[in-house]
Amino acid sequence: MSHDPVVEPSALGSLPAFRLLDVRDRTAFSSGHARNAVRVPIEIWEAAAKTGETFFENVAYWQRAIDELGVDGDVPAIVYDDGRMTEAARVWFILQYFGARAFILNGGWPAIEGRDDLSGAAEAARNSGPFQARPGAGLVGLVDRLTLKAELHSDVRIFDARTAGEYTGEDLRRNTRGGHLPGARLLPHANLLDGARLRPAAELHDLLAQAGFRPDDHIVTHCDGGGRAALAAAAAARAGYDDVRAYYLSFADWAKDESCTIVGD
Repeated sequence: MSHDPVVEPSALGSLPAFRLLDVRDRTAFSSGHARNAVRVPIEIWEAAAKTGETFFENVAYWQRAIDELGVDGDVPAIVYDDGRMTEAARVWFILQYFGARAFILNGGWPAIEGRDDLSGAAEAARNSGPFQARPGAGLVGLVDRLTLKAELHSDVRIFDARTAGEYTGEDLRRNTRGGHLPGARLLPHANLLDGARLRPAAELHDLLAQAGFRPDDHIVTHCDGGGRAALAAAAAARAGYDDVRAYYLSFADWAKDESCTIVGD
């Protein structure tokens, strides 16, 4: 498979084997899922990624969590959600950060619901041993608040995937401060999508170029809580940018630190 983090549903039939990971809630999964799909406990993963004891520095925690899904180094993991794409992107980001071969299924569950030709979908049994986490081994890197704060006046380019209202500070969500990071370029995640599908590489490249990103930019994506940032990172990678990191804790984390400058605050 290519370096494109997104796989089209039409390509699944040509893969000899793949592991399907379902990121929908428990009720949706119970109502119907792809053959041999394993449900990712997204409610646990989302909370764990924002908790000090289980944040990404806790490699042992994430190694166990990924291993429990039956992920190994031989079979690519194909992640799908309910079509929003952000939750699949969230799980994809974590998997690839720790070195798993992971891809987002374009269009999510609606794109494969009812298909009975997914013969390559692997069962939970694995060919290799337990999953071995390798932090930072993925296509997209991770950046924390202190690192990004120190890089603000360098050549880093910040990709803000929130809405225009969040960017200007009109929409605070659950934050006490609103606005955007200095120098951030706004490209709402909804613009990256055509319905429930991430746009093709050429279209994404044009969108990023129009937003002011250059081919050699060091891009850091963020949103408010991780999902849209992960999707923006996948979009940038799909568009051909090869230096992409995600500020996964995103604006909610930045706004809590009074020493971090916010434009429009």
